[in-house]
Amino acid sequence: MTGRAATGQGRLRVLLGAAPGVGKTFTMLEEGHRLRSEGRDVVVGVVETHGRAGTARMAAGLPVVPQAVVNHRGVILHEMDLPALLERSPDIALVDELAHTNAPGAVNSKRWEDVRDLLEAGTDVISTVNIQHIESLNDVVEQITGVSQQETVPDSFLRGADQIEVVDLAPQALRDRLGDGLIYPAERIDAALANYFRLGNLTALRELALLWLADEVDQALTTYRREHGIDSPWEARERVVVALAGDAEGELLLRRGARIAARSGSGELLAVHVTSQDGLHTVDHQALAGQRVLVDKLGGTYHQVVGEDVPATLVDVARSLNATQLVLGVSRRSRLTTALTGPGIGATVIRESGDIDVHIVPHTRTGRRFPSFLLPRTGGALSRKRRLLGFLLAAAGGPALTAFLVAFRSPESVTSDVLSYQLLVVLVSLTGGIWPALAAAVFSGVALDYFFISPLYTVTVDDPLHIVALVLYSTIAVLVSLVVDRAARRSRAARRAAAESELLQTIAGSVLRGGDAVRALVDRAAEAFGLDCVRVVQEGRTVASSGTPSVDGEWSVIPLTGEGRLEFHGTGVTVSDRRLLSVVAAQVSVALEHRRLTATAEEIEPIAASDRVRGALLSALSQDCRLYPSRCA
Repeated sequence: MTGRAATGQGRLRVLLGAAPGVGKTFTMLEEGHRLRSEGRDVVVGVVETHGRAGTARMAAGLPVVPQAVVNHRGVILHEMDLPALLERSPDIALVDELAHTNAPGAVNSKRWEDVRDLLEAGTDVISTVNIQHIESLNDVVEQITGVSQQETVPDSFLRGADQIEVVDLAPQALRDRLGDGLIYPAERIDAALANYFRLGNLTALRELALLWLADEVDQALTTYRREHGIDSPWEARERVVVALAGDAEGELLLRRGARIAARSGSGELLAVHVTSQDGLHTVDHQALAGQRVLVDKLGGTYHQVVGEDVPATLVDVARSLNATQLVLGVSRRSRLTTALTGPGIGATVIRESGDIDVHIVPHTRTGRRFPSFLLPRTGGALSRKRRLLGFLLAAAGGPALTAFLVAFRSPESVTSDVLSYQLLVVLVSLTGGIWPALAAAVFSGVALDYFFISPLYTVTVDDPLHIVALVLYSTIAVLVSLVVDRAARRSRAARRAAAESELLQTIAGSVLRGGDAVRALVDRAAEAFGLDCVRVVQEGRTVASSGTPSVDGEWSVIPLTGEGRLEFHGTGVTVSDRRLLSVVAAQVSVALEHRRLTATAEEIEPIAASDRVRGALLSALSQDCRLYPSRCA
């Protein structure tokens, strides 16, 4: 994996290993010899041989900057001499064990900070680190091996490296090296094989190292594509995005997407559900919950976002995930609905997808719904598209109705003519709301006066009762429009509340399924609101972070309960979004408090265990004193 180096700074190359003994230090020294043979000024800043003869032989012949001697409480320690290295100013410095903690009194407390100073001075550095010393993986490694590592390197520093390489060795081969005495002395071999170097541990650590590096490659690739304005997918591996509409066909789509991903060998399955704010889509929450469980079983990941325009949001999410293929169900809409309202989600996604392959999967219940644009949707809201449709219906329906009524005009048909125009206005109201309905009402009033009320073909009225009828007609049209408009706005608020509830359910599910609760909350918040970056800051330190701030947008802050704050960076954050983010902040506060209490419980557990032992001893002693008083005299 290759990254970027800051201008004027040295370049950092890190050799990453899954466990001690895989050959990181040997590889570093071997590379030092190669570079020196090319005429480069290479020096050894520090090498930890751990008594390994092969490593010591490989270090021979390379110039070494003598280590500094530190007397700490009567104990003589040897540390890398950073000032001497800076004064020597070589082209390349070999610095072993990046996570090492320096002795008190050194320039820096950590060796990775020494490396940072060397880089800032313009010296290239080759260093080594094991996967258990990466800060974000420290607790995971402890769960795998049962060993707690106190020395760690921040992920942010490692991710700034120009090159990270995994020095790989098969788990059984590593155990064989350990058994041959090439890693630890003979007296430590049996204990190491039975504990840290168990085959299962080494296999898990190896996979963890490869996954961490793969994630680093993905992040570097995403950053590069964003900085260079690249929207088209790069098919480094197949990423199959399955669009879930929240209906029963979701399971069929997921299984089809999983098969497509499996055929590519190392494909990745990603399920995406877009929650619409315009209220035009109903969701079966029970079906969606079952599909989230199925995604986990298929080894995929679930993503939920809120978007005004479902097809555009779906395509944007697919591009942001660097998707190569997109799977969605065929439209349920009838041909009449499609003809009157335009192309549906599938056709729009196909048109906007660009280089992303789109798979349209048919199902058994397509195209059987009654044209829903004729009826008010219980979850409806007045989107721009819907208002435009209302104006089109008024513009096309008015002249068509007038031509039809004129063809059958008679003195007795005035009442039916008025009711026909009233029906048109009601339909326009239900479709587009108040403004299209008012336009239809004005047109209908003029048409009635001009074509059907004597004298014909004028805008004058002879009978005062006809004027009253026109006024009542227009008033009814306005009232119907107002009722529809108010109902639609209230329905929009209800749909927004339902979307928020669904989002919170997803966030809670991410937390309950395990892992780092704070990290899960931050990731879901950034994803759901389309934010560039979300992070939790506590005591001046970033506890969890997701994403990278872009050039556009600005930072906003929500205080957390107690110490800390939730910071988010992005554009287009509404008042409703901030309210929901406040709920997320409250959950983050709870998660942080739970983390603190868990840490406290872990700290006092040894004390509690000691108290239990002490109590048992005292109880036994008391019992002995009662039974044998002479012994206690």
